[in-house]
Amino acid sequence: MEIIIMRKSYRVKKEAEFQEVFTQGKSCANRQFVIYVLEKPEQPHFRVGISVGKKIGNAVERNWVKRRIRQSLTELKPQLRADVDFLVIGRVGLAAMEMHQLKKHLVHALQVAELLPENQSEQKSEDENYEQKS
Repeated sequence: MEIIIMRKSYRVKKEAEFQEVFTQGKSCANRQFVIYVLEKPEQPHFRVGISVGKKIGNAVERNWVKRRIRQSLTELKPQLRADVDFLVIGRVGLAAMEMHQLKKHLVHALQVAELLPENQSEQKSEDENYEQKS
C-alpha cells in the first residue's frame, strides 16, 4: 500500500483563514459533519482545516477524533478537488464511531459539498472490506 502524506501546506492554520472560509464559503452538512467550502481557483492544491467542539469530549478525545478525520482525508487525497479551501467540523457522536463508519460519513459529507465525485460511494473502501473479514 502506498503511503500518502498530507503536508502542512495542505492545512488551513491561521484564524483569519478559518474566518475567511467560514464567512465567505458555502456550507453543507450531515449528522456527523459540517463542511464549509471556499473556492480558490489560483491554488495548486486543496487546504483543509479540522475543528471538533468541546461537546465531543476532553482534549484527548477531540485530538483522537481529529487524527482520525485527518487520516481519512489523507486516504481520500487523490480524489479531492484541488481548487478549494474547506473546513471539516465534527459533531457529537464521532468519538464513539468505528473508523470505517467515520470515513463513510465523511465521504458522504464531502460528496454533498461536491468535493468528491459521486461514484466514490459505490466503491467499498479497503477499510470496510477489512472490517467485515476480521
